[in-house]
Amino acid sequence: MPFIDSKVTVSLTEEKKETVKRKLGRAISLLHKSEGYLMVGFQDNYTLYLGGRKLEKGAYVEVSLFGKASPSDYSKMTGEICRILEEELGIPGSGVYVTYHGLSDWGWNGSNF
Repeated sequence: MPFIDSKVTVSLTEEKKETVKRKLGRAISLLHKSEGYLMVGFQDNYTLYLGGRKLEKGAYVEVSLFGKASPSDYSKMTGEICRILEEELGIPGSGVYVTYHGLSDWGWNGSNF
């Protein structure tokens, strides 16, 4: 039950959203999860500041998942998220924060796991 929520400073076309969503769908396997239950959200044209400076190209990405992954798996996922954002949106890794939230309670379809 993963959810990847991305706040990015750039504008996203529907085509770019689809491409990034598809690539994140493949990347989620790094956390031993499948795309089958992956939810992805985007907020574009989001204002972000880092070190007191407005980012022209930046992103904040939250990854929530049912359960946990290892620090090594999280590190691999961060690398892949940064690669995808740079390749698809021109956002450099130095302008990207990624956080991870492992959860023990997750609801879906009227009940909890």
